[in-house]
Formats: sequence, C-alpha cells, structure tokens
Amino acid sequence: LSTKGYPTDGPGQPGNIILDRQGRIVWFAPSGSHSWLGFDTQTYKGQPVLTWWQGTVKNGYGKGEGVIADASYQTIATVKAGNGVMTDLHEFVITPQDTALITAYRTAPADLSKLGGKASGVVLSGVVQEINIATGRVLFEWDSLDHVAPADTMTAFTGGTSKLPFDYFHINSIAIAPDGDLLISARNTCAIYKVSRPGGQIVWRLGGKQSSFHMGQGARFYFQHHARPHGASGLSIFDDGGSPPQIEKQSRAILLDLDTSAMTATLRKQYLHPAGVAAANQGSMQVLPDGRVFVGWGNQPYFSEFSADGKIRLEGEFPVGDQSYRAFTAAWHGRPTGKPAVVARVNPAGGTVVYVSWNGATDVAGWVVRGGKTSASLAQVGRQEWLGFETAIAVANAGPYFAVTAVDAQGKALGDSEAVKVGNA
Repeated sequence: LSTKGYPTDGPGQPGNIILDRQGRIVWFAPSGSHSWLGFDTQTYKGQPVLTWWQGTVKNGYGKGEGVIADASYQTIATVKAGNGVMTDLHEFVITPQDTALITAYRTAPADLSKLGGKASGVVLSGVVQEINIATGRVLFEWDSLDHVAPADTMTAFTGGTSKLPFDYFHINSIAIAPDGDLLISARNTCAIYKVSRPGGQIVWRLGGKQSSFHMGQGARFYFQHHARPHGASGLSIFDDGGSPPQIEKQSRAILLDLDTSAMTATLRKQYLHPAGVAAANQGSMQVLPDGRVFVGWGNQPYFSEFSADGKIRLEGEFPVGDQSYRAFTAAWHGRPTGKPAVVARVNPAGGTVVYVSWNGATDVAGWVVRGGKTSASLAQVGRQEWLGFETAIAVANAGPYFAVTAVDAQGKALGDSEAVKVGNA
C-alpha cells in the first residue's frame, strides 16, 4: 500500500507500507517531501522486486520517476520518461523483456469549440512510453491526441488554456494484452482502448462515447481505474462509478467477458463493499490465481479481499481521511541489509523489557534474547514470538547488556542486533 494518495493528505505519515494478513506492519518507508504511489511487487531480471512512483502531484497528475527496489529494499534502478515529458504517477509496468511501460502527460493545442472552449484551446494528452530500463531509451510512444478526439471526453469542461489545460483523457493504467498489444485506460473518456504495437492504432474501444462493443446489462463503467486482462477474453476493472457526480450508486470491482467476434461486453461478476463505498477517484482490482479478488477502494479508506464467490474474507481500514491509490496482496520475502533495532529498559515489576523490531524482515517468527554483565558475555535469557512491528519482551534478568537474534519458523538465525545497555537507545 502507498498510504495517502492524491489529491489531499490524510492523517499520519505518508509512505509505502507492507502489512501481514493480520494487518500488522512489516515494513514502512516514509516518503518525506515527495509523494509515493502505485506500490507493487513485480519481476525484474528474473528476481522479485518492489516498484513505485515518486515525485510531485499537481491537479491529479504527477511529475517524477519510477523506482525499482530489491528484496533488501535498496533502489537498483529508476525510470524516467523521455521526449520532453516526465514520468506520471498512474502506471509503472515492468514487461517480460525488462522494459518499463509508463504514463506521462503532454500539453498540446487542440480545437475545443465543440466543448464550449476555444478553437485554439490547450489540452493535456495522455502519453504511453516504453522505456529501456538499463539505458533510458524510449522504445515506443503513443499519444492520445493522435487517436482520440477531445470531444470524446465525458468529464466536465474546464480551462482549456495554457494556464489550465483541459485534461480530456486522463490516462490511468496500461496493461499488456495476451497478444502483446496494449490495454490503455482513460478515466475522463470512461473508456479502455486496445492499442496495437508497434503501430499504435486503436484496435477497439470499450465503453465511452464510441464503444466498439455492445455493453451488456451492468457492463457499463464510469471514470474507471486499473484495467487488467485475464485469459483470452476476461478483463478486470475498478469502476469508480463517478467523478463526481456519482453516476452509479457505489463503486464496483468488475469482471467483464469480451466477445471480440460478436463485439459484446458481458458482466461476469461484480464485487461490492457492504458499506456502499463510492470512490471519487483512484482504486484497484487484483484477481488472484485461485479466484480471490483484492480491491483497493481508492480515495475511500478501505481495502478488501473477496473469495471467488464474492464473500469478504479480509477487510482493512485506514484512519478516516487517509487513502491509497492502489492496494495489492502478494507473497513477499524481504531481508533488510541493516540489523534488528533493539532498546532495553528497566521493568518496574522487576527485570528488563527488551523492545525489538526489524523493518522489512518478513520471515521473522520469533526473537531470542541474550543478556549479560558485559557485551562479550551474553547468554540466552528469554524468547518471544514475533508479535508485530515492535515486540516487547520481558525477561527476568538485569543485564545490563542485551542483544536479540531474529529466528525463522524452524528456529534458524536470520540476524543479530548490536548489544545495547539498559537505558541506552
């Protein structure tokens, strides 16, 4: 999860966070003065990595770079757009060829007279670039203004000037179709576009004003996010349902079946939050191999996991006012380069309380505490299972020196802390 999101800040400290299945913090990295969004697990050079976008956010889009970090949480690569644009926050996909698909925006002149603006108006176009991660070279570029007219927008017209360009398209996701073409989601046209590679022509449009598909009952979506293909004909979408105003009663995570022979789109399944959540922006839908569905509810402070038949299996909630652009579940094994952090304090009831944490260490099952009169003469004085981001361990020993060893479920040592003295942080 990337806590906060855009366009407003909520309570607490923003940053990337990994939780276990009980909602306990495993890793947290504060974002500082920058915004971090789109936190996810991917594969790069055959290894599992963490990825996110970092930069500044203004008027719903970003200027920054994509970040790739290894299993020790160290940055191993960054990705920047080329051709005079900057990497946007909305998408960062590592391809099987170890290239990156990213979103960007470009200010461009456009005729906006059909929308009530000027014939010499200004828009923001949505840009897709494929970047060679190792060299930074742009391998492919697609610009919405070359293929989608501003009149196709479904959002209210505002601005249209150099000071306030009209965001008619608002690109917010890119995915690779089974045949290698791209699936591009545009929030403000309420449509998803299949785009050929390398030519860049639109193969079909799903939704919006010029849908190539007949939209079956319940298949229509509005101001959607995070479109992803599943198999030859499935497509998952987070359907915000409004921008505002809210067109639908509540937001949905939906699975569509696309028949590209009959050109029909059929609703296979929808997943709803029992509280009737209506997200004004953001959101994600992750379909897992066993049929489970994990949903991030955008600017509403919730994330949910559903069984394949639609029953809620897990529910999480941020403090009111907080939000996350996307939320995912994944198997992740992190091993930080640093040592476990430990502090020892005198226990008023007798003995000592040892506090220990190891930010990002996912395989820790328990802690072995060693104490002694000197830092060179430590022996085991206690043991405690991992209870959360910081575990407090009471031991009947005055030390005054203590150290802690992290162990896995089989009792194998994973890492040792430095020896500390009671009362010293």
